[in-house]
Amino acid sequence: MARLVDLSHLIESSPEGTPDFLRTDIVYEDHDAGAELYEQLLGAPRRLLRDGEGPATEILTVGTHSATHLDAPYHYNSTIEGHRAQTIDELPLEHFYGPGVVVDALGREDGDAVTLEQMQAGIAAAGHDLKAGDIVLVHTGSDRYYGQPDYMAHGPGVTAEATIWLIEQGVWTMGIDAWGWDRPLWMQAQEALERDAPGILWAAHQVDRPYSQIERLTNLGQLPKTGFTVACFPLKIKGASAAPARVVGIVG
Repeated sequence: MARLVDLSHLIESSPEGTPDFLRTDIVYEDHDAGAELYEQLLGAPRRLLRDGEGPATEILTVGTHSATHLDAPYHYNSTIEGHRAQTIDELPLEHFYGPGVVVDALGREDGDAVTLEQMQAGIAAAGHDLKAGDIVLVHTGSDRYYGQPDYMAHGPGVTAEATIWLIEQGVWTMGIDAWGWDRPLWMQAQEALERDAPGILWAAHQVDRPYSQIERLTNLGQLPKTGFTVACFPLKIKGASAAPARVVGIVG
């Protein structure tokens, strides 16, 4: 039997103060409310239901970039390599199921770079022979900050050069257990403003290549470095730049 490792964070209501585009809100309707609903919709009194209970339901309002999710090329720019960028519903399912490799980036300070050389060394250290269709996961340990107000301020980031190299090897999907694939936004913005130069802010996202990121992974330490499969199918949301996903590592 294969061992399944859950690489997705729990979806739950966001704390107060979370920006709207990152918010998740869940309204829970219990069995009593369900019985009232059936009476309103169907005219059927609760005495016709087991224990007088109707269906429990939830109303979920979720940002496409909250919790564990996959980014589509459209998230990065409206055009990629001169063509209209694909949205999440237009991406082939084959991109979200494949052999995985974990690159060790533990012990890095916030804002440290995962360079091209370090990416190559991490894949070699994992004993993995990188092939087209593989899914590369960067293990930073930043998932320990998930749910905290300063979560997005923590973690290292993958450089544009390392990102382009992965894409050139045929890697369509790559992921990280930090808030984002790039280093923290506030660090990028500060440097870009100080230098008054493009190509710094959101550099790895905007490499003008069609690829997909999995952001806000967890439990990467429970995976072997190689020899497992990743399943990371996003919800099929029309015209969306991203979608939540239940990401699973399949070992054995």
